Amino acid sequence: MSKPHQKHNPPSAGWILFALAVGAFAIGTTEFATMSLLPYFARDLGIDAPTAGHAISAYALGVVIGAPVLTVMGARVPRRTMLIWLMAMFSLFNGLCAFAPSYEWLIALRFLSGLPHGAYFGIGALVAVSLVPLNKRNQAVGRMFLGLTVATIVGVPLANWLGQAIGWRWGFALVSVSGLLTMALLIRWAPRAAPPPGSSPRRELGALKQGQIWLTLAVGAIGFGGLFAVYTYLADTLMQVTMASPETVPIVLGIFGIGMTAGNILVPKLADHALMPTIAGLLIWSAATAALFSFTASSLWGISVTVFLIGIGGALGTVLQTRLMDIARNAQGLAAALNHSAFNFANALGPLLGGMAIAHGFGWASTGWVGSLLALGGLMLLGLSVRLEREKLPNR
Repeated sequence: MSKPHQKHNPPSAGWILFALAVGAFAIGTTEFATMSLLPYFARDLGIDAPTAGHAISAYALGVVIGAPVLTVMGARVPRRTMLIWLMAMFSLFNGLCAFAPSYEWLIALRFLSGLPHGAYFGIGALVAVSLVPLNKRNQAVGRMFLGLTVATIVGVPLANWLGQAIGWRWGFALVSVSGLLTMALLIRWAPRAAPPPGSSPRRELGALKQGQIWLTLAVGAIGFGGLFAVYTYLADTLMQVTMASPETVPIVLGIFGIGMTAGNILVPKLADHALMPTIAGLLIWSAATAALFSFTASSLWGISVTVFLIGIGGALGTVLQTRLMDIARNAQGLAAALNHSAFNFANALGPLLGGMAIAHGFGWASTGWVGSLLALGGLMLLGLSVRLEREKLPNR
C-alpha cells in the first residue's frame, strides 16, 4: 500500500521577499560600490576620475537597454525561471569584471553586467506585489528594495574597504558571490507559477503607447539624477574638500545607506495612503538636501548628516515603481522594468553633469547644485503628468 502524498507548505511571503532582497543587495552593491571604488580603479588603470566615471555610465547604459529587451523577450517565460537566469547573467559578468585586463574591457563588462538589472527588479516587483493585499503594494516593493539599501550600508563600505585593503577587483568578486547566493535562494523559495494568461511580447510593448508611462519614466530619469550626481563623486569630495582620511570614506558611505534604508522603511507606508503627494514630497526633499550638500561639504559632521538626508530621497525608486504598475494596465512587466532604465539613465546623466561641473572648475561640492536642479526638473515633469491626468478625468 503506497504512502499518502505529503503536501509541502509553500514558502511564506517573507522568505520570498527575502530572496528577492538578496538579489537587490547584489545589484545595489555593484551599482553603488563602483562609484566608491572609482578612485582606486582609475589609478590602477591609469585614467583620471571623470574618465573612470564612464564605467558607471556603461553599466547604466546596459540597464537602459537590457531592461526592456530582456523583459519583452521573456514575456512568456515563468517569472521564477526569468529571475534565476537573470541573476546567473549578473553573477557571470560581474565576476569577469574582477579579471578585466584594461579600461576598455572593464567598460564592456560593466555594460554586460548591467543588462539583467532592470528586468530583475521589474519582474521581482511583480512577484512581490502578488504576495500582499492591494493596500500594501508599496511596502512589499519597499521590502525588496531594502536589499539595495542594505547594500549601501554593508555591501558598498565592504567593497570600498576591500578596494583599499587588497584591491578593487575583490569588490566585483563580492558582488558575483552575492549573485550566486541569490540564485540558490530563488531556486529554493521563488514561487512556481505559469506566466499570466495572455502574456506576450506584443502586450508588453503596449506600455510604450501610454504617454503617462513616458512622463513617469522621465520623472525618475531626471529627478533621480540629482542623487547620483552627488553620490558618484562623494568619495572624492570627502578626500579633496572635507579632507577626510580614506578610512573615513566607508563610514560616510554607510551613513548614506542608513538614510536610504530609513527612507525605504518609512516612505512606502506614506505612499500606500497618498502616492502622488509622496512622490512630489520626495522630489522637493531631494532638491533641498542636494543644495545643502554644497554648503556642508567642508565639514565632516555636516556632510555626514547631509548624505543621510539625501539617502532618504532614494525611496523615490520604490514609489515610482508602484506608480508605473498602476498606469500600465496589462503591460506591468515592461513598465516595472523600464523604471530601472529610467533610474540608470539618471545614473548616467547625474555623473555626466556633475563631472562637467567639476571639470569646468566649479569644484567637487558643485555636484550638490547640479543635483538640486535635476530634482526640480523631475518635480516639474511630475506636475505636468498630474495636470494631463486631471484634464482627462471629465472625459472618462
